[in-house]
Amino acid sequence: MRFAARAALTLTALLVATHTPNANAGPRANPAPPAAGTSVAASAALISAASKAGLRPEVLALAVRAHSRAVAEGRTTQRILTVIDYSRPSRERRLWVLDLERATVLARELVAHGKNTGEDLARRFSNAQGSYQSSLGTFITGETYQGKHGLSLRLNGIDGALNGNAAARAIVMHGADYVNDAIVAQLGRLGRSEGCPALNPSVASHVIELIRGGTVIFSYYPTPEPTPAV
Repeated sequence: MRFAARAALTLTALLVATHTPNANAGPRANPAPPAAGTSVAASAALISAASKAGLRPEVLALAVRAHSRAVAEGRTTQRILTVIDYSRPSRERRLWVLDLERATVLARELVAHGKNTGEDLARRFSNAQGSYQSSLGTFITGETYQGKHGLSLRLNGIDGALNGNAAARAIVMHGADYVNDAIVAQLGRLGRSEGCPALNPSVASHVIELIRGGTVIFSYYPTPEPTPAV
């Protein structure tokens, strides 16, 4: 509980420090400056909304820190943040889409991991070609395209050795028929991808439309086991 409380305080500080208007929110006539304490209130609201949706404050704090770094490096101006918590079982909804500007949770969904990352629980992660493992760290969403899984979203890893091969590995977000509650009931887990964060086809297009075009995805796991290069 103390760690969660410290994480919440750190998160509040990060959100206040990075609270800027959304450049893509559309024109506003003579916008008034925010009232004192608005950012703090928004931060508390986001912590509350995310916690109610099952996202732990310590994971949220790390994700917001990753988003802040991406903003500071000029990689994004978007206020949409996606968090994947691979420390949770695949049978749980462990992907959240957050609106940092409005302090709301836009989506919470099932998401698959790579077939060599683990069964229900993720154990191993890799940035290597042919590993069929998921990658961790911070990604920036790219363009969409129509592939064999329908609407798909390219992902660009910005953490070097951790996920820098994502584009070359064709790690993308897409729908897959092995991601749904019926599969969980049958197998006790989701089906698995070749390393892509695959979604239920019934929600994939909606989530992709929410996060396309240069938003941040933060994929979390506490202590990944090192794996040899493939």
